[in-house]
Amino acid sequence: MNDMTAQNLRSAYGGESQAHMRYKAWGDKALKDGFPTVATLFSAISYAEEIHAKGHFRLLKDVKGDFLVASGAGFGIGTTSENLQGAANGELFEVNQMYPAYVAVAEAQGEKSAANLMKGIIEAEKTHADLYLKAKENTDAGKDADFTNIHVCEVCGYASYGEMVDKCPICSASKEKFRVFK
Repeated sequence: MNDMTAQNLRSAYGGESQAHMRYKAWGDKALKDGFPTVATLFSAISYAEEIHAKGHFRLLKDVKGDFLVASGAGFGIGTTSENLQGAANGELFEVNQMYPAYVAVAEAQGEKSAANLMKGIIEAEKTHADLYLKAKENTDAGKDADFTNIHVCEVCGYASYGEMVDKCPICSASKEKFRVFK
């Protein structure tokens, strides 16, 4: 694997891993603040970020050794509304800036598997940002999110709520490959 693509995958792995843990902490805060459905949403998206991190790690299976991993990460625990906005901002950064740049490098270096993985992640991160912003609208009005049947594709990290899809709109995985969060 080309060094620059490998470096970008390590950075993305670090960022996704940190988002996974940050969303767990923010979910705990949402539960304490009286927003159990928002807490469930944070848990679901935390799981999706874990899926993304594992995808990067698998692509790096032949790149062995210790590396310094630089990645952006939000810190601090604010109100549930602030945490939802911070989560949405992080997802939108990945969608609009980070992953498009990483995809361009991977494509330029002929790293098709890396480019395809990250293109799918961009689409999944869009669903995360949308869910966070919808939940923020509710919390800003003093209400919990009105999501039911929050579900995440175990293959690509696509997230939605409500009626289960027959197959993932991003990776075409069957509905049996979805994890439901309640």
